[in-house]
Amino acid sequence: MDIWIGSLLEGAQQARGAVAIIDVFRAFTTAAVVLANGAARIIMVGAVDQALALRSDGVGQICLGEVGGSAPPGFDFGNSPFEVPDTDFNGKTVIQRTSAGTRGIVAARHAERLYAASLVTASATARALLSHAANRISLVAMGNEAIVRSDEDELCALHLRNRLEGRPGNPAAVRDVILAGDVLRFHDPTRPYLNEKDVGIALDVDRYDFTIRVTLEEGLLVARRE
Repeated sequence: MDIWIGSLLEGAQQARGAVAIIDVFRAFTTAAVVLANGAARIIMVGAVDQALALRSDGVGQICLGEVGGSAPPGFDFGNSPFEVPDTDFNGKTVIQRTSAGTRGIVAARHAERLYAASLVTASATARALLSHAANRISLVAMGNEAIVRSDEDELCALHLRNRLEGRPGNPAAVRDVILAGDVLRFHDPTRPYLNEKDVGIALDVDRYDFTIRVTLEEGLLVARRE
């Protein structure tokens, strides 16, 4: 089994085989919370205008995500997992656009099987990747804005590699290293869209025992619990 680790949009474009696009802070943590709260599916898009148009056309009911960290005008929610845990998404279609995670999903055009991954779904994602029996497994850490590598996504990729290779990994160590790094931005009062409570949720390794599978349906990239 060939396990390949890449980063940023270039990594997503190069990914082959069974692919996990990783966004811990915060896109795919938020997506997991939304699906856990009953959403039927999440349509993942790369552009704000596309998200708003899909909602206007009745394809989905809720727009969620960010540009530069903040919810774009017209969106129902930002990109905060703490913002949505008490929201009832039962049976609804959510449309998500983020600067790193969903753009990575869109860029992963060569994936044979595609997952949206984060620490909260790590073990389930590893099991799903192994079940596909692909010649290659690609793990792509999307980083900040898909421009700069980030500790949390790179460490999530390494943790997934450990699980794929039969090792238990060390979730506590992963959390500690991330907390020792660039999380001060979540305590910056000039960036109120970054809630410090997002960090605790995003670093709750294996919070959910499901993975987020993304498939192409009628030209749309649709994520569901698996």
